[in-house]
Amino acid sequence: MKLVLAIVQDYDCDRLLRSLTAAGIRATRLASTGGFLRTGNTTVFMGVDDGQVAGCLKLIQQSCQTRVEVPVDAVVAEFSEWYPAGVHDVMIGGAVVFIVAVDRFERIPAA
Repeated sequence: MKLVLAIVQDYDCDRLLRSLTAAGIRATRLASTGGFLRTGNTTVFMGVDDGQVAGCLKLIQQSCQTRVEVPVDAVVAEFSEWYPAGVHDVMIGGAVVFIVAVDRFERIPAA
């Protein structure tokens, strides 16, 4: 069994959870905040069998696409020293995924 932790943009989370549910994968979502643009993220926890990991990763990849965002002026002013002159587009989206081996799993109460 594996614990799959996926950190995704809030924008992508509902689409991801719908696809996971349709595939029979249970998930728990936890609200989190990104450090770079301070935008809302969601950390999704999934406990899957070893044979489901590839399918789970495929669903994450299909649901969490990268895109270019133009930050609002307030954010640009705050982070202006981080951007080269004249560059204001930021690539967001996608997912950061951690896969961790699980020694033991229990559901309480047992179903």
